[in-house]
Amino acid sequence: MTFERLAFPLFAALALTPANLLAQAAPARPAAGSGYAATAYTYADLADLSANAPVVIDAQIKSAIRIEEGAPAGMARFYVEATVRSLIRGPAGSPALVTYVADVPVDARGKPPKLKKMRVLLLARQVAGKPGALQLLAPHAQIPWSQPVDTQLRAILGELTAAGAPPRITGIRSAFHVPGTVKGEGETQIFVQTETGNPVSFSILRRPGEIARWSVALGEIVDEAAGPPKPGTLLWYRLACALPPQLPERAIDPGDPANAAQAREDYRVVRDGLGPCERRHPAIQVSSRPR
Repeated sequence: MTFERLAFPLFAALALTPANLLAQAAPARPAAGSGYAATAYTYADLADLSANAPVVIDAQIKSAIRIEEGAPAGMARFYVEATVRSLIRGPAGSPALVTYVADVPVDARGKPPKLKKMRVLLLARQVAGKPGALQLLAPHAQIPWSQPVDTQLRAILGELTAAGAPPRITGIRSAFHVPGTVKGEGETQIFVQTETGNPVSFSILRRPGEIARWSVALGEIVDEAAGPPKPGTLLWYRLACALPPQLPERAIDPGDPANAAQAREDYRVVRDGLGPCERRHPAIQVSSRPR
């Protein structure tokens, strides 16, 4: 997976005053029709934000000053002050009051939501040299609070920091198929590249008259009984949202065309089994991240 510099520099070099904000470049526009509600976030959306945010805060908005210029079409821009209810992730000793800039969608009449007193989840990074000033990780990184999203977010953060957490996937290293002793029998092994170098691999088993079975292993030993990852888990997210749609040709052993074709077919079994990585917001792409 390739990560690039954040595409909305407004939040990156913030001198957090309304006058100075107008001189900054506008942030990227959120996906059309994303809405402004906690229900507008999929597991992948929350995992994208959680995996890249050094600071995660449960906050209540104290004041929101509208900035009349610079907001993208369909959005309203605000300079926000918020009281920290709890620091979910971040350095100890963070200020009790934080400030940041947020773009929020307007309704059909051009009216923004009422932000004052709204409880929100903030996924951000600190602005260097400005205590209490935050840079939202993305235009959709201010999330209206709800108990289900709060619970989901904390669960993802827990998985990210757990021992043996699944590493970021960066590509496919190699794949090969070994036919069995009878027609229709065989095994394909696919080895995945990771950011940490920790091994991740797939095993796809075929037996005559049976549906192909596949499993994923985090480690040197392939446990065929492990099976596929459960959807809505960090391992599923790492795989479904990062693996390429097709097996790269450079990763396939070209020695036997029939075995190479079987390896491609078995990779499709894995991709189909994982299912789509559904996002309602653009994927987070940053140059530096906590995990």
